[in-house]
Parts: sequence; C-alpha cells; structure tokens
Amino acid sequence: MSWIAVAGLLGCVSVAAGAFGAHGLRDSVTPERLAAWQTGAHYALVHSGVLLALALYAAATGRGIALPASLILAGVVLFSGSIFGLVLFELRVLGPVTPIGGLLLLAGWASLLFMATGVKPE
Repeated sequence: MSWIAVAGLLGCVSVAAGAFGAHGLRDSVTPERLAAWQTGAHYALVHSGVLLALALYAAATGRGIALPASLILAGVVLFSGSIFGLVLFELRVLGPVTPIGGLLLLAGWASLLFMATGVKPE
C-alpha cells in the first residue's frame, strides 16, 4: 500500500473517530473521557496530513520517507489507538502505551528534521 493510501485511510478513520466521539459518545462517557477521545482523533487527523505531505514530497523528489512515515504511523496507532481503547473499553493496560506512541511521534518528527538537514543520527 502506498503512503498516499495510508494517509487517506488514516484521514478517513480520523474523521470517523471524531464524528463518533461528537455524536456517538457524547452521552455515554464522561466529559474527561470525551476530551481524551477528541485528542486521539485530532492527533490522528493532523498526522494523516503529515503522512500525505511526506508521500507527495517523496513522489515529487524521489526521496525516501520510510523512516519518518513509519515512525509517525506507528506513533498514531499506539497513541490514538490506546486512547480509543481506554475510552471505549477502559483497558487500563493501555495507559502506558499512550506515551510510547507519543515518543514515536516525536521520533518521526525528529527523523524528518534529520532528513531535511542532511544530519544522519548515529
């Protein structure tokens, strides 16, 4: 699957998650849990745009984007996915997964910085 397709899929899931939070969860979870859900949906949507931009950059330049794109995708899956699991199923075991996802998102952004500046992390 191409990174453009991944970005499209993630964007679609993000919008659906945001709508589900706004309409399906509004009356069934606490305001704190709903806010957490919206944070997960927001981060997923923002990073779907980042993945799309990376994919278009790769298509235009022929440069590889595998490292930042993979880190960002893994970060979204773990960050947003763990929040969704916590809100929907109260799976407390997912609590420690959320910051791991956040760290992967930071690593994806850092790898993008390294890619842009030509610095190779050692």
